[in-house]
Amino acid sequence: MKHTLPHYIGHRTYKSRDPITQTESDFLPGAASIKHHVSASDIPKTIPSTTRFSRVCADVTHSTPFLPRVPARLAPSPFLFLISHSYFLSFSSPLSFFLTSLSLSLLMDPDPSPSTMDPIHVAEAGPSSSIEGGATRAKCLGRRSRLTWGAAAAAGRQAEMEDAHAAAPEFLGISCGGAGGCAASAPPSESGEVSQLRFFGVYDGHGGSQVSQYCASRMHAAVQEEWERGTGNNEDSWQRRWEVAFERGFERVDEELIVNRVAPDVVGSTAVVAVVSGCQIICANCGDSRAVLCRGGQAVPLTIDHKPDREDELARIESTGGKVVNWGGPRVQAILAMSRAVGDRYLRPWVIAVPEITFHQRSEDDDCMILASDGLWDVVSNEEACDIAYRVLRRHRRNGLVGDATQVPAQAVAEYLLNLALRKQSSDNISVVVVDLKARSRRRTRQ
Repeated sequence: MKHTLPHYIGHRTYKSRDPITQTESDFLPGAASIKHHVSASDIPKTIPSTTRFSRVCADVTHSTPFLPRVPARLAPSPFLFLISHSYFLSFSSPLSFFLTSLSLSLLMDPDPSPSTMDPIHVAEAGPSSSIEGGATRAKCLGRRSRLTWGAAAAAGRQAEMEDAHAAAPEFLGISCGGAGGCAASAPPSESGEVSQLRFFGVYDGHGGSQVSQYCASRMHAAVQEEWERGTGNNEDSWQRRWEVAFERGFERVDEELIVNRVAPDVVGSTAVVAVVSGCQIICANCGDSRAVLCRGGQAVPLTIDHKPDREDELARIESTGGKVVNWGGPRVQAILAMSRAVGDRYLRPWVIAVPEITFHQRSEDDDCMILASDGLWDVVSNEEACDIAYRVLRRHRRNGLVGDATQVPAQAVAEYLLNLALRKQSSDNISVVVVDLKARSRRRTRQ
């Protein structure tokens, strides 16, 4: 009998208080819903036996060759579990859709609210631009709300998954005023505006996944280190401090690829990252992944794709002796379909790892921010993505939906957009990170 190796189609890592009933539905277009269970041997031994309760999960409804069918007992809130698993499609007879590589670990969450789900990753200088000038605000939005976010990713029609994404919820623990762009009347220590700045990133690898994975694990730390090295305490310098931190952080990661022998010179990755404070959204972009702000149901681009035929990028490439050739679309030296990337040393000096940085003032009308690889943007426009996000978020807020990871509004948006790209036959890997900018500190379930 001939056996066919299963085809990897996606991976998810997320936090949940109820991993037993976590339901994955429509991950593939037309795929049946499945419920997974956790083996008793996977339960962390650190959970006191007195906190366990009797609850038996139904067997997995599809083929799961790597998971024993054993009832599981898990601790109730306030315990939070980190779950990681992959999805495979088997082309052997009969056709089966299954998940595997499941891991479970206990996380202690100081805030037991079930509405928070934190996705975890394993995700020559051109002019910096400024959207709306990054002007200061009169009040800090972060005081009344907190961010929640969700992420979804799949290999799509590609044989290998080369995308990666990252969320660093404790990127910088400083006041909004200390981060810059905040003009609250009271000093930060009195106004209650000291909070965590959060970092999000999407990295679309090409030629392999080594560079994208390295960026997901390292970029936020490099930018943080460079920001902490920065100087300048007057209001006129805060934007420049962030620009230098991002530029040097990207440069460090790019150089570390060589020093640490992370990947061959022909491997590279895009990088679109965002730092969110109480008053500002600061984005840095290198490549053709994209960040979009959804404001009142309307799409506001936070980044501009680095395509070889973009007028300023074309001029820069040609000024250094490079060429842009139309080969299935504009490509640098007839090879790469983007003009900036981390890695890709064999295409220097034409392809550079210098990010463009933008500053955007937060507004009470902001619904969410979407960061995604071109696997989404090739088939879904900014406007369509924001319209979907607006409607999904509004439905969840109106109904007061709370509970496990699938009920977090941002996660629902991320999975909807992923499935939409799959249904539209996106030919590339797809990674989507959605940040809910209107998440209140508490949500109540409708009675």
